[in-house]
Amino acid sequence: MRPFSRRDFMAASALAMAAMPAMAQKTTVAPSEKVRVGLIGCGGMGIGDLDCFFRNPEVDCPVVCDIDDAHLAKGVELVEARRGHRPDTVKDFRRVIDRDDVDVVLVATPDHWHALPTIQACDAGKDVYVEKPLAKSIGEGRAMLNAVQRNGSVVQMGTQWRSGDHYREAIEFVHSGRLGRIRQVRAWAYLDWVGGIGSPPDGPPPAGVDYDMWLGPAPKRPFNPNRFHFNFRWFWDYAGGLMTDWGVHLLNICLWGMGPEWPDRVVSYGGKLVIDDNTETPDTQTTLYKFPGYNLIFEHQLKSGLGPNGRPHGMQFTGMNGTLTIDQGGWEVVPEPKKKDLMPPIKKPAGRDARPAHVRNFLDCVKSREAPVENLELGHFVSAVAHLGNIAFRSGSEITWDAGKETIQGPPEAKTLITTPYRAPWKLPV
Repeated sequence: MRPFSRRDFMAASALAMAAMPAMAQKTTVAPSEKVRVGLIGCGGMGIGDLDCFFRNPEVDCPVVCDIDDAHLAKGVELVEARRGHRPDTVKDFRRVIDRDDVDVVLVATPDHWHALPTIQACDAGKDVYVEKPLAKSIGEGRAMLNAVQRNGSVVQMGTQWRSGDHYREAIEFVHSGRLGRIRQVRAWAYLDWVGGIGSPPDGPPPAGVDYDMWLGPAPKRPFNPNRFHFNFRWFWDYAGGLMTDWGVHLLNICLWGMGPEWPDRVVSYGGKLVIDDNTETPDTQTTLYKFPGYNLIFEHQLKSGLGPNGRPHGMQFTGMNGTLTIDQGGWEVVPEPKKKDLMPPIKKPAGRDARPAHVRNFLDCVKSREAPVENLELGHFVSAVAHLGNIAFRSGSEITWDAGKETIQGPPEAKTLITTPYRAPWKLPV
């Protein structure tokens, strides 16, 4: 069975919307308690995230933004169904940030469009919920974190597993020390629901699409359907493949368990070994991170759904006394054969869906001004570790990371990948 995917989430959201009359969902909330959300990006994740925000009665949405008229229509439909009014529609994200009736900006764009809306929203006094990975590059992530720190904004990165009950329980077990000294951590994503998408020719963008705005700071290229909605993540101009798509979720849990230390050295190998299409990011990749006290291995494969222990994805902490394995279905501990007297085998199922709790945590922090569970310092750290894997892969070399200076000791081609160059007239604030 394949893991619960974005498509599954969207299908479930659509069924929920269809089953619930619009007027039945309207709830009276004091004006002082309302949180007005402006949605930037009405694709699959944007609609799913906003639908999740609407589970909280104080949330309203006065405006939705997208460069595609078809996506805008979906945003309007959702707001009308869940809040009983028609939101304004815009194609320029800056028109969302300019509004006085927007408290929170929800950024659910392709990765190359995460940084600028987040930075500008923070500078305008807004709070932000931004999808993962934090940005397309380490340099963008640093600029976003700088914006949060200078403005005191509340910003949450949308890695919802950080709010999952069974993930927290498993990490508490890791922190308890019962596994003994942990010498190796492993994470993997073997996904059989992602396959080749062919090599269609370039052509005109669909009607109703502002393609130049979609490209934004990315290089100017002819429109190709494979480089657009959803599949943008398999092209280096816009994203980082599975390393930053699924890797950020998985690495987030690994680093939660092991602490805030950065890796010293990183090496990564792989390539397009099974898929024949016009995508660029590897379908097979293995990355080894050397941390001061342990090794971390991240690997992914497309067109394969059976990973270690038959799990399509998961994380594993190996200590001297036993091994803890965790995925979306739950967690378990298998003791070392000679250490069974120290602890019995443990198996725990998953708890509640983590996404609503992650959104609720963010909303609570908007009101309390406390840091959310996946604040931007954590989001930058986790995303940067994933980016380091891709930098090692793309440069074809082992890299040494200087965390204090956020620089790479290594070949010039690796250093150039730390920050993404922007196409004029777009500029990245620092």
